[in-house]
Amino acid sequence: MFKSIVLALDGSDTAKRGIPIAVELAKQGKGKIVIAHVEERMATKGRAPLHVDEEQIQEELQALVKDLAADGIEASIKMGDVMAGGSGVAHAIADIADKSNADLIVAGTRGHSLVEGLLLGSVTQRLLHIAKQPILVVPASD
Repeated sequence: MFKSIVLALDGSDTAKRGIPIAVELAKQGKGKIVIAHVEERMATKGRAPLHVDEEQIQEELQALVKDLAADGIEASIKMGDVMAGGSGVAHAIADIADKSNADLIVAGTRGHSLVEGLLLGSVTQRLLHIAKQPILVVPASD
């Protein structure tokens, strides 16, 4: 089973759909969860966060780590920091997975149609091409 699971979370509801799956896999394999969160920053003086709710997202991730610990699951947060745009987020998640000796990456999708996904690209889609670990992709809806 999986001993080290990287759970990619960006604060979105679609990403959060991966939480119960990662938790169940961690329980089955008596493994740990490493939450990978990548903060995107604007290419401006001061490098302000791209998302105005970044502080709230990080607080929610800290609360999740506490909840997981209370449930008997070892959990931690590993942060990445990239400039907005490009494929930096996917590379940062892959790097976190490598440094965490992850056996699996759990990531959500944004729910784009096939054509939208091809035109817009996605972090998860890029991650499928660069990660060394297997990736469990959780769809946006049932």
